[in-house]
This record gives sequence, structure tokens and C-alpha cells, in this order.
Amino acid sequence: MNKRNIYLMYAISFLQGMVFYGSIATLYRQANGVSILQITIIESISLILCLILEIPWGIIADKIGYKKTLVICSTLYFISKIIFWKATNFTDFLIERILLSVVISGLSGVDTSILYLSCTKEKSHDTFAIYDSLGQSGLFFSSFIFVLFIGNNYKLSAFLTVISYGIAFVLSLFIIEVKDNKKTNQTNTFKEFYNILFYIIKNKYTLMFIIGIALFNETHQTITVFLNQIQYTKSGINNQTIGVIFILANIINMLSIFSAKTTKLIGAKNLIKICYISVTVVCIILALTSNAIISVLGILIIKLFYALLQPLQINLQNIQVKSSNRATTLSIFSMTMSCIGATTNIIFGAMAQKNISLSFICGCVFCLIGLILITIWFDKTKNEFII
Repeated sequence: MNKRNIYLMYAISFLQGMVFYGSIATLYRQANGVSILQITIIESISLILCLILEIPWGIIADKIGYKKTLVICSTLYFISKIIFWKATNFTDFLIERILLSVVISGLSGVDTSILYLSCTKEKSHDTFAIYDSLGQSGLFFSSFIFVLFIGNNYKLSAFLTVISYGIAFVLSLFIIEVKDNKKTNQTNTFKEFYNILFYIIKNKYTLMFIIGIALFNETHQTITVFLNQIQYTKSGINNQTIGVIFILANIINMLSIFSAKTTKLIGAKNLIKICYISVTVVCIILALTSNAIISVLGILIIKLFYALLQPLQINLQNIQVKSSNRATTLSIFSMTMSCIGATTNIIFGAMAQKNISLSFICGCVFCLIGLILITIWFDKTKNEFII
């Protein structure tokens, strides 16, 4: 076990979780002349770029090493936050998101690979849970600062985020390189990539798993990052109160640390079913209400079930890696998810432009489809992936 790497990754997760403008991210963009449809269009462009860059980055990461990839991406992450801080129009935010796409595709599978290879297999789920909860803890801390000291000073919130990401970049320099012990032919990475890709394409149950997870993730992402603020303002909630709600949401996000214990208690399949069904019901309720209390509770419930499911799905993805080119395999998984996300984001944005309730109905449909796919995958592979 490489404790130094684990603790450094924990610290980086906390610092990169400190997005001080998180509670007003949509309002921040709207204040600079960007509409909700434009926001979702930018998000879809970002996901398409992630799709294009996933495979090259995965191959590069397996070639140059996970540490170098982490350092490069942490540098670009830092720069992207500077651009966001200075952004004043649609073009600026698009450029910021394009750069962020490079980062997201580069880090995809790399951070979790470093953690997975730095700890014992028995501790991987717990390690992912702590890693995820610390990222949420950083978001909680920054949102708490936002409510107490920042308020309506949007630019200050962006500047403080720049500082946090700068420190995270410095810490990434002290990571120790890790390697997978599995033996493979490293001289033909592109051949290995095609072997992995064709294996996934031919394995319909793996595709079901990836698509099912993507539909749940994108529903959570769109509702709790973009649509929630529109729903709050629709319900008559002001910016300061939105900041307080964001703090509550971050506290709930930190409950991801209990993911491993919850999975052991009720089983992976039961946890998955509970999460998907609960979010489906909440989407229906949100589509039918403009009540402030019900809206807030609905968003917080979505946060809760995502927090419990996130470490489990990361662990399930890593368990399914059959190649020593771990980053490449996880990049292929992420690439597929990006395809799904690029589509769902446009649908969410188009529906929200007409009526936000239609977007919540879309979330309901996506979660139901995801539940069916994940259930089939689990039933067909339960003997292979017992956790």
C-alpha cells in the first residue's frame, strides 16, 4: 500500500472540490449573458470533446505514466479556472469548457487508477468512498465560505477557486508513479486498445452497465448542477438561501463515505435498485411541484442516492478491467458515457427551455431505462462480480 499517494490524492480531491461558485454556477453564467440552453449546449460540446479525447488520453496515460498525466491535467485544470474567473460571455465560457474537456478526458481513469494501484484490493471500495467524500467536503467548505463571506460577489468566488486549484496542482507534483502488475505487451498499445474496444462492443452486458450508469449520472448532474437553481428561483428562493441549500447538499454528498458499508449491509444489487427507483420518483415529484420545501428536499434526495452509488460504480468499473492498460479501458468506459451525456444534455436543455417540468420527466424516463439495463447486467454477471 502506498499511503503517500493515497493521502496526496485525498488532499487533491478536497482542494479540487473547493468550487466556491458551485452554488450559483448557473446563475454566474446567466449573469454573464449565457442562457440555460447555451449552458447545456456548452456541456454537450464538452462531452463530445471528451469522447474524442478519451482514447488518445488513455493511451498516453498508459504510455507516459499516471503521475505525469495527473500533473499535466492538474496544470490545465488550474488554467481553466483562471479562464472561468475572467469569462464575460458565451465564447469565454465555451473556451473554458473546451479546456476542461481536455482535463476531464485526461483524468478519466487516471485518478482512480492511482488510488486502485496504491491500495489493497480489499480496501479499494473504502478508498474510493473516502476519496469521493473528501471532494464533497471541499465543496461543503467552499459553499460555507460563500454563504458567510462572498454572497453576491460572483467574481470573488471564482478567484478563490483559482487559488484552491493552484494548490492542488502543486500537490500533484509529489505523487509517486504506480504501475499495474499485470503482464501485457506494452509495445502495441493501439492493438491493445482495439482489443479492449471490441471486447466491450461484443459484450452486450458490459455496454448495458455503462449506459445504465451514464443515464443515472447525467440525470443527477443536470438536475443538481443546472436545473436545481432554476427550480429554486421558480420557487421564490433567493441567492443566500440557495447557498445554504448548497451547503446541505454538500453535507449529504459526504455520506458517500458510507457507500461501502451500505453495500455490505444490503447488497450491491439492492443498493442500485433503491437509488434508481428513488431518483425516478423524485423526478416525477419535481415535475409536478413549485413548492420550495418539496423542491429542496427532492434535490437533496437525488444527491443522497448519487453519493451512495458513486463509489460503488467506480469500484465496479475497476473490477471489470481485464487489461493492464487500465486507463485505456476506463477511458473507453468514459467515452461511452460521454456519448450518452452529450445526447441527454441537449434533451434536458431543450425541454427546460420550454418548461422545466419536462426536463424532470426526462430524468424519470432516463432513470427507468438505466434501472432496466443495470438489473439485466447484474443478473447476468453476478457470479463474476461479487463484492
